[in-house]
Amino acid sequence: MPQTKRQIEAMLAEAEIRPNRRLGQNFLIDGNLMRKLVASAEIAPDDVVLEVGAGTGSLTEMLLEEAAHVVAVEVDPRLYELLDARLGSSPRLTLLATDALADKNHLSAELLDALRRRVPGPDGPFASAGRRLLLVANLPYHIASPLMVDLLLSGLGLRRMCFTVQKEVAERITSPPGRKTFGPLSVAVQAFCDVEHITDLAASVFWPRPQVASSMLRVDWNAAKAARIADPQGFNRVVRTCFLHRRKKLAHALAYLLGVRRLDGSAADAFARYDLSRRPEQLGVEEWIALAESVAALRSDAPARRSNADR
Repeated sequence: MPQTKRQIEAMLAEAEIRPNRRLGQNFLIDGNLMRKLVASAEIAPDDVVLEVGAGTGSLTEMLLEEAAHVVAVEVDPRLYELLDARLGSSPRLTLLATDALADKNHLSAELLDALRRRVPGPDGPFASAGRRLLLVANLPYHIASPLMVDLLLSGLGLRRMCFTVQKEVAERITSPPGRKTFGPLSVAVQAFCDVEHITDLAASVFWPRPQVASSMLRVDWNAAKAARIADPQGFNRVVRTCFLHRRKKLAHALAYLLGVRRLDGSAADAFARYDLSRRPEQLGVEEWIALAESVAALRSDAPARRSNADR
């Protein structure tokens, strides 16, 4: 059964723990919404589930009832000790006392190692077991965006993410081009996945109450979409770098990306089919994919062009 607010308060009081807002510790206390989150994830018996921000373990217990294995991450050492005492004896739980991120653009080595031990991977122990990796979590707000992108680009074979997140972040994930909310997170998720908005959550369903509303989303990996992108990491670098200059015209952002003062010669030719007077948020996902291909082609041709120039 999901933990109630009273149960969580009593558990933390006994352990002399106070919620840490800096770590995004806002515990979901609505049992119906927690069940909705788990049901929306459609966890199969062979699946491995990653939970980031395990908190007091209410969702963790529900995930253990559904999945083959749960990898639960909790950065707060006090909550980790509480979780370990309550659930650590389960052979189907890997509990990590670590930050899920090594930095903004990389998952922690400890998390990567734990997941690689459990997920299919081409060379892993479960390569032919039909096992999937899913993220199901009440995500800490401050790491939600980089965590999602890093998981998608990790090569771990993530198949689904079902999570609660700050409503503002959800709006960025689902945003169409042309809006201020459209940015690198929008492009990264929409380029590889299908996104479904499940429901919005009022601040009252969390304790302590956050200052913002939240949303619940389901994000499914789309293999056909992903197949269009030959170099996911390179694609993300192009998008992320261009959006650093989102107030500038695309021509300026591309020149910065390529390390030149302005686009001319072969660089200008490579981007001739694009309207470079637009700003980054005005390009759709398909245009970003094509643009990243043009950047990659220009870079791969650079050594040959330099060699010819030296003759």
